[in-house]
Amino acid sequence: MGPIDPEGGDMKAIVAGSPSSGSSSLNMTSPVVIVPVIDERPTMTTITVTGVDGTLQNNGEAASTAPVQTPNVACAQPSGYSSAYVTNRMHNTQLGADPGGPGICAFILTLFSFLLILATFPLSLCFSVKVVQEYERAVIFRLGRLLKGGARGPGIFFIVPCIDTYRKVDLRTVSFDVPPQEILSRDSVTVAVDAVVYYRVQNPTIAVSNVENFSHSTRLLAATTLRNVLGTKNLAEILSERETISHTMQSSLDEATDPWGVKVERVEIKDVRLPVQLQRAMAAEAEAAREARAKVIAAEGEQKASRALKEAAEVIAESPAALQLRYLQTLNTISAEKNSTIIFPLPIDILKHFIKPSKVDKYDL
Repeated sequence: MGPIDPEGGDMKAIVAGSPSSGSSSLNMTSPVVIVPVIDERPTMTTITVTGVDGTLQNNGEAASTAPVQTPNVACAQPSGYSSAYVTNRMHNTQLGADPGGPGICAFILTLFSFLLILATFPLSLCFSVKVVQEYERAVIFRLGRLLKGGARGPGIFFIVPCIDTYRKVDLRTVSFDVPPQEILSRDSVTVAVDAVVYYRVQNPTIAVSNVENFSHSTRLLAATTLRNVLGTKNLAEILSERETISHTMQSSLDEATDPWGVKVERVEIKDVRLPVQLQRAMAAEAEAAREARAKVIAAEGEQKASRALKEAAEVIAESPAALQLRYLQTLNTISAEKNSTIIFPLPIDILKHFIKPSKVDKYDL
């Protein structure tokens, strides 16, 4: 393809051909780089063609004779074009989109639809005027193509009944329960865990065009993520670190659903159900631990009490009258409780005179 008239601001097409083709004809399957022409020579930077096997090529000439598959073209932005235009054209080329527009057939159908609306006016308003709520958006497709301008709403918008279709998307936060998942923890304990996920649609256009059913896909991904995250935790971590697990799941789900236009706001672990036998074993272990602590506490109390009694006995031994005062205080406490039985302690020295000595005691005397 030769250069076009440069004075009219035309362009020149430079084709990066495959190195394996020996003919001089253009290979239409190869990528084409369009650059504007200022003078007789095009104004552009160096074009580097990199093959799949890593072979470098310059201006369509192969640096080696090794066979190369379909090359990937990497070049600088041509002068005279914005970065947004270049990015859009590259995106359309990768997706296989037709950069030429809908075509003459679509134009004729659109014109016929508008004429039909005018012919049936005002009855056609019942089919053309649509309303979406404050929390809704409408994504419109015209002849299968996404209509420019993004989602419509809230309020009134117009469609062409014959050629337009639209889909409403709810922007409110949606919550759903993740079904109970039988999970084998890292320490080989089987537990059943269920959770609740809160999400909302942040980009209606992407949510409709990039995924078939964003709600169902998010539910399946949440169940899978729950199994993957909890499978790397021990039973003790699952029971004690629920908040950390929830944040890990939320960040993982949010990153995975971002290409779908979905924002995961919150994830909460609802319940962790253990097997019955494991519950009994853990209950017995906890009961034994509590009994052991109770015994230790009781022994420490007895030790402190004995030390206090020893100190009290030493104080009473220094003053014989203190024992009599303690005896009177005890009688006062007993009488305050309205008891009819009163115990009088007698010193053992008084009872020795009434006890007969045994034979052994006589010999000792």
